[in-house]
Amino acid sequence: MDKNDYAVRVEQMKMRLYRIALLYMGSELAAVDAVDEAVYRGLLAVKKLREPQYFDTWITRILINECKKALRRGKREYVTDTLPETAVEEFDALPLKEAVRRLPDELREVVTLRYFSDYTLTETACILGIPQGTAATRQRRALQLLRLELSDVSEKSKKMEEEQEWIETENTQNCYNKSLPRPL
Repeated sequence: MDKNDYAVRVEQMKMRLYRIALLYMGSELAAVDAVDEAVYRGLLAVKKLREPQYFDTWITRILINECKKALRRGKREYVTDTLPETAVEEFDALPLKEAVRRLPDELREVVTLRYFSDYTLTETACILGIPQGTAATRQRRALQLLRLELSDVSEKSKKMEEEQEWIETENTQNCYNKSLPRPL
């Protein structure tokens, strides 16, 4: 595969790579950096790619390794209060994304590739370098943990909604009572 073929193939995959990186890294800026670094590393190693039909798997594996490397580097850095990069941060705070981020790495990798990047179970196993049965087991375990986590979140959400309704009712009643003249 020459550099022109590489550029064409990477361009076709750039949105898929970005989605994977965003799910791993959690922020747009870090995801773009990880994709850039993976594309650069892939370009340097393109001559080592033995079978071009496995290009998608190969570049995805490079991206995952770059994301892991960046996350390890990030753990060593002391982070102070940060402002959200964009309004997309509100979307990132959805319970599903938070639950996926809290999964152990080996389970999160399978879920990210299967459900957010649309890889098949066979492709996911190949990308991660594990047997297909192991990928299926990790997928099943991750889904069980997500179900458990999200059911807890929905129960907390219902309780918060009930409390908010009660507070609003109390405020309405207090306002109503204040507007009535007091008997002498």
